[in-house]
Amino acid sequence: MNFLVWTSSPASGLTGAVRVPGDKSISHRAVMFASLADGTSRISGFLEGEDTRATARAFAQMGVRIDTTSASERVVHGVGIDGLTAPAAAIDCGNAGTGMRLLAGLLAGQAFDTILIGDESLSKRPMRRVIDPLARMGAKIDSGEGGLPPLRIHGGATLRGIDYTLPVASAQVKSALLLAGLYAQGETRVHEPHPTRDYTERMLRAFGWPIEFSAGHARLSGGHRLRATDVVVPADFSSAAFFLVAASILPGSELTLRDVGMNPRRTGLLQALRLMGADIRETNAREAGGEAIADLVVRHAPLHGIAVPVELVPDMIDEFPALFVAAAAAKGTTRVSGAAELRVKESDRIAVMAKGLRALGARIEETPDGAIIEGGALHAGEADSTGDHRCAMSFCVAGLVADGPVRVLDCANVATSFPGFLDLARACGFALA
Repeated sequence: MNFLVWTSSPASGLTGAVRVPGDKSISHRAVMFASLADGTSRISGFLEGEDTRATARAFAQMGVRIDTTSASERVVHGVGIDGLTAPAAAIDCGNAGTGMRLLAGLLAGQAFDTILIGDESLSKRPMRRVIDPLARMGAKIDSGEGGLPPLRIHGGATLRGIDYTLPVASAQVKSALLLAGLYAQGETRVHEPHPTRDYTERMLRAFGWPIEFSAGHARLSGGHRLRATDVVVPADFSSAAFFLVAASILPGSELTLRDVGMNPRRTGLLQALRLMGADIRETNAREAGGEAIADLVVRHAPLHGIAVPVELVPDMIDEFPALFVAAAAAKGTTRVSGAAELRVKESDRIAVMAKGLRALGARIEETPDGAIIEGGALHAGEADSTGDHRCAMSFCVAGLVADGPVRVLDCANVATSFPGFLDLARACGFALA
């Protein structure tokens, strides 16, 4: 059922300065580590999205007092590494794959049983990739058929550190193993075929846990404590991505995005857009809470197709729906490969973006791990996001440069990652209704 429909119409240019909401990945982790820390932590810039609120509710269910002192601010009264208590009911992760996978690792080391459930979309996302390595550590986790949620995590298991190489690069799986490692005997080592975002590693260090990490590698041992610390959450690069692409492809645009998180394991899209000819400048570069931050000034520029370097793929996995729109509006051919992970996100993002953009006149050939996109004119039409928030916002960007209105179906889940998208987009020039 396509409950919420938006219409995106051609626009004349994006201008002004905006700050997108706080980083979702950092918001999830900040609540988790503050809950497990000794003492009280203040989180500023917390993403007021459904996914991150679900994570906060999960820890409240397990005995953590979390105060909302103002919008985008949380004060978390930590209970210590062993202070969580058994929830009275199943923990509902909503649409948050990050929340469920990270919680699976963290809860594997608790003394009590837990059940993790999610919405219809999350209930179709594979969890075997995290269950199997956790089982090697000694975790006892049951799942639905085919390794799908719900997850039933049995408490009281004795966890042992392992030396594990991920078969597919995934920051979520890496993080789940590191969180289980907090409760494991001995050392946990995780190796990746390609480096992924290191938010978990950076934040563990900020909260005082001894950890060693470099690109593609991380190791820690159990038996330590986390100490309360204040966290400033930068603006979410994934949310900024829609505006970076929109201003790049829409003539007459000059837009500034404030306080954007510039973690190098997250900004692959920025590099890809620049290879396509985008005019994006970094200003006011600085650091907060161990994370790089900058303002991004983006101006319209004619884009051309590229073969997206495979080494950039892990650092832009969440931004591919927006890149598909950039490629469809560019001159020439863009080739994406090495991105099979897109098929097991909130939706099969390759299929959803290909079908939706084809409905708008784009020429796209799907491949098992990517797509071949021929740039050209986009037309008025209707695109179904199938409930995937990033696809919905990407189709809204496509409507800016189509030759008529684009109806975007099933947009309700945009609130999971980008509350207020409609108002912010309109404020800088989107024609959205």
